Order: sequence, then C-alpha cells, then structure tokens
Amino acid sequence: MATEKRELQSITVERCDGVVTITLRRPEKKNAIDGPMWDELLAEFRTIGESSTDRAVILTGAGGNFCSGADLWAAADDQDPKHQLAAMRTISGICMSLHRLPQPTVAKVSGVAVGAGLNMALGCDLIVADETARFSEIFARRGLSIDFGGSWVLPRLVGMHRAKELSLLADIIGAEQAAAMGLVNRVLPADELDAFVDDWARQLAGGPPIALAMTKRLLNNSFNVTLEEALDDEGLSQSVNFATSDTSEAISAFMEKREPVFKGR
Repeated sequence: MATEKRELQSITVERCDGVVTITLRRPEKKNAIDGPMWDELLAEFRTIGESSTDRAVILTGAGGNFCSGADLWAAADDQDPKHQLAAMRTISGICMSLHRLPQPTVAKVSGVAVGAGLNMALGCDLIVADETARFSEIFARRGLSIDFGGSWVLPRLVGMHRAKELSLLADIIGAEQAAAMGLVNRVLPADELDAFVDDWARQLAGGPPIALAMTKRLLNNSFNVTLEEALDDEGLSQSVNFATSDTSEAISAFMEKREPVFKGR
C-alpha cells in the first residue's frame, strides 16, 4: 500500500497499511506544544477516532526528542490569549480525544518526554523508549501542578507513593529507571527503536479492530468498576465480538492453519 504523508504546521501525519504515525515537529523547541500543535493534534485524533481504515497509531517526535511539554513561552506571547481555565479545558479535551481512541496507540520515545509530553506518552496504550529517553513530571519546577491526565494515569501505573515522588520532586529519570517503575513497556538501543515499534504497530494494525477496541475499553475502565461489573462488561463485549465476521474469520483461519485477515466488521 502506498504511503500517504501530510506535513501540517507543527505535526507530520503519515499513513501506511493501516498504521498512522503522528510526529510532533518543532525540533528547535524539543517539540514543545504550542497553540497550532494542540489544534492539529485534536483534529487528527478526532479523524482517527472516526476512521475505519486507521488500525493503529504511533505517536513520536522529531529531532531526537519526544516532547518537552507545553510551550509556556509561546502561551505568554499569545496576543489574544484565552482565559487560563478555558485554555485548560481545550487541553483536557485533547487528552480525552487521545484516551478515547478505539485504536491501539504506541508512544515511540527518544530524548525528553516531560510535563504534558510525558503524560501524552502515558496516554498511549504502549510505550517503547530508547536508551536516550528521559522522563519527568516537571510541572513543579515551573510552579505548576500536574496536568494532561497525569494525576489519573500515573498512580494507576506506578502506585500512589511513586506517583507522588515523581510529581512532587519533579526529578528527571532515565529510561531504565522508568522501565523499572513500570512507566514504559520496553527500552531498546536507539538503532533498534524504529524497527521494533514498526513491528508492534503492524501486529496491532493486523489485529481484529472491534475486539482490540473492546479489550482496550475494558482495561481502561478496570479501576472504576467492580469485578461483577467487569464480568458483565466482558459478557457484553464478547456478545458483540461473536456477531462480527472477524470472529468467524479467526475461527476459520485457526481450523485451516492460516493467518486470519480481519476487516473490522
């Protein structure tokens, strides 16, 4: 399949074989997120969420860094600034649009992933980092409190005391320490990162879209429901799955000893 590539003002969007790669592209600012980038991310997340052909998402950064968080200097220079509460509602909406994506998402992290940049990575379903990656809930160093969903995601990943350590001290930690804490799935040599993430993304894009979306939703909701409610939700999800042609295809492929071809219906 041909690759489709679009370069917007602050991000690049590339589509190939069901995989959408979004690259944050302000390398001179370590991909700090300014107003145009927020707007472009929101539009792209909404487009992906409504797409039947986008099957997996890679989120990454240009120039050897993932994202250094929100560009506070650009916000200070804005000639027509929103009230801060309105601005934060916009950012919260972007966070929700990422978390609500039915497709599996992978953050591919090199260099810095700090502040909102870290929490954007944590908002993805999987995180793969190389050995250069550095992570920080850096907000306290800027006189700010944690945002972009970090207060919700972080305790669920590392536990409350670790979350407070990372957020209150705002230390910068390396990739191996992040892996030991459970912040990332894999740490790889820099020259192996692209191939590994591409392989994972292809596997995800080749999976059954409805079933993967159901599983993602069940896991995301797991801390908010009782076991009984989780079992009810699992039952409803499986009822949906058994009504799809993808489940029939998976059973046929198993019987015929071949790889299934999933259509998302």
